[in-house]
Amino acid sequence: MKKVQKTNAARLLDKAGVNYTLIPYEVDEDDLSATHVAALLGEDIECVFKTLVLRGDRTGHFVCVVPGGREVDLKKAAKASGNKKCELIHVRELLPLTGYIRGGCSPLGMKKPLPTYLHSTCMRYPAIYVSAGQRGLQLRLSPADLTRVTGATVCDLC
Repeated sequence: MKKVQKTNAARLLDKAGVNYTLIPYEVDEDDLSATHVAALLGEDIECVFKTLVLRGDRTGHFVCVVPGGREVDLKKAAKASGNKKCELIHVRELLPLTGYIRGGCSPLGMKKPLPTYLHSTCMRYPAIYVSAGQRGLQLRLSPADLTRVTGATVCDLC
């Protein structure tokens, strides 16, 4: 098995002294969904989280991290982030804003830190999965560590 290259997200966790596991998986370019990733990992979709970037009408860009099988509730996301309304950014804005591409967006190690909101169900699990910052690589870590390192607010987003 080839050695997994560390991503910026993993290096950030190293610097913060966080225990995590890098987990590679086979990428299917036709199905980048979190549901597909959870199936490949053999994990419950509720503990495999996806990272979404939104734009609020008052605060600008922010990040929501939600279970892979759920959709972010835009009203709840707006309220949590101090906005009246918000919307998902267009996929073409993702790389210039975050440094990540669709299917490989991590809540860690973005070009510049954005306010982050983590769905409250994450706290039900000793460990959750988020993208490590590239397609085909997940991070497994405790939700408490993810919250601490990102400065995330844990709230209801779905």
